[in-house]
Amino acid sequence: MMEGLQDYKREFTDFMLSCGALKFGDFTLKSGRKSPFFMNAGAYVTGGSLMKLGEYYAKAAEDMYGDSYDVIFGPAYKGIPLSVVTAEAVSRIFGREVRYCSNRKEIKDHGDTGILLGSKLKDGDRVLIVEDVTTSGKSMEETVPILRAQAKVEITGLVVSLDRCEKGIDTDEAALTQISKKYGFRTGAIVTMKEVTEILKEDGRLTDDMVSALERYYAEYGALS
Repeated sequence: MMEGLQDYKREFTDFMLSCGALKFGDFTLKSGRKSPFFMNAGAYVTGGSLMKLGEYYAKAAEDMYGDSYDVIFGPAYKGIPLSVVTAEAVSRIFGREVRYCSNRKEIKDHGDTGILLGSKLKDGDRVLIVEDVTTSGKSMEETVPILRAQAKVEITGLVVSLDRCEKGIDTDEAALTQISKKYGFRTGAIVTMKEVTEILKEDGRLTDDMVSALERYYAEYGALS
């Protein structure tokens, strides 16, 4: 058994597979890389799966950041439901009320005006960002300026569901490492692909061919730790 691996990481690995969010095979990523696995957060489509997803984000946030945030921000579009279900789970599991916030792709000029959905941001807010998966870190180039333009907020950190543990396009460092260095806040994931691989290998759920494919992929694209 992997020492120190939280139960929720094992449970989340099973959850991703059962929902079809994590698949193994032959996939071409947006970057053009040929990957032996693919993560699709759009596979969480039922009330029950969204409730469970929020619980995993909440537990990971508690592990990494404790109560050091007041607002959960989910970048449009996939981050919108993530921010909602995570805020609900934090309230239900940990008894702590935090606000949810997301951005619009288009600024609304009537009714609930502005670029934000949910809670407005104010000076002094501590903001935790939640995203599905970050491969290149490019989304933060849009998200961080939006947050800092609304108020004098402190960005506590970023939580993604799966850290692919692979280097960026022009660097040997992982996307989450790059984000942390560039923007000055901590980053983390519910589970890393290294942990997923170890869990599935330990349980005998990866074929020899898939293990070989993963090893070849990470020999070429694995990030420096």
